[in-house]
Amino acid sequence: MNQPGEMQDDNRNQMQSGAWEIGGVAGGDAEHLKFISFAIDADQYGVDIMSVREIKGWSDVANLPKQPDYVRGVLNLRGLIVPIIDLRVRFGQGRTAATPSHIVIIVQIGQRLVGLLADRVLDIVSISAAKIQPVPRVSRSARLDFLSGLVTVEGSLIALIELPSLLALPDETGESADAMLTNHGRLDAARPVAI
Repeated sequence: MNQPGEMQDDNRNQMQSGAWEIGGVAGGDAEHLKFISFAIDADQYGVDIMSVREIKGWSDVANLPKQPDYVRGVLNLRGLIVPIIDLRVRFGQGRTAATPSHIVIIVQIGQRLVGLLADRVLDIVSISAAKIQPVPRVSRSARLDFLSGLVTVEGSLIALIELPSLLALPDETGESADAMLTNHGRLDAARPVAI
């Protein structure tokens, strides 16, 4: 295992080549789970590797009107329109000043592909399901509502993201982000949009 914040050489080479194709990687058995770990500032997060379809470098996105502030826009991914969520904004930490060194993790949430903007990918982590701890609920915080658990790997705390919650939580209007992306005619929840 690498030091926190470091990638294995083969992982680094894949990122430098432009994109990672992830979808076919086995997710482990019932006792071990695999996650892609990534960073936003000094904080480390993880998403289930079985939900990850691709990791690519940041590129400009097309803005859409009347979207929540955490929706940076949409990306044309080989003919599919993919909304990009700025995780820093979604977690209440301000807007990401995206540069080519940032990454977009393309995940599947239900029937929809969604891109997650983050600072950098760290590693593929395999952990025992028994090591995942519940998220302490001291107060109701939007950032905590997105987390399914916490795990410590080599001394670093990784917060595991509950992907459906990124689109399911209501915003200030009471309408969920998922509903906003579909009800306003921007995207179809049942299938990707081809252009």
